[in-house]
Amino acid sequence: MNRELEKFIKVYLDLEQAYDTSGYLRPTLFAFKGEYVNAVKQGLDELLRTRELSVLDYERLTNVEFDDEDSLYEYLKGVYHYLFEGRETQPTPPE
Repeated sequence: MNRELEKFIKVYLDLEQAYDTSGYLRPTLFAFKGEYVNAVKQGLDELLRTRELSVLDYERLTNVEFDDEDSLYEYLKGVYHYLFEGRETQPTPPE
């Protein structure tokens, strides 16, 4: 996972922010420079492909718990679709 994606996850997908679906996440990301946006996209694309982040690592970064890696990666796939492919609603982690 690249540094930009790690920072994005820590700041914008942490426990305080992950359940806020008011629509700010996409505009916030795209307010950054294009290089940062591209790095987050590339990092998330690679992470979805390699599945190198465990549920424990994700919890360490965000304080958000997942029961298993499949549910974590379904959530992250939803985040990717929301941010970069025009999905209308921002996903939330399971409660």
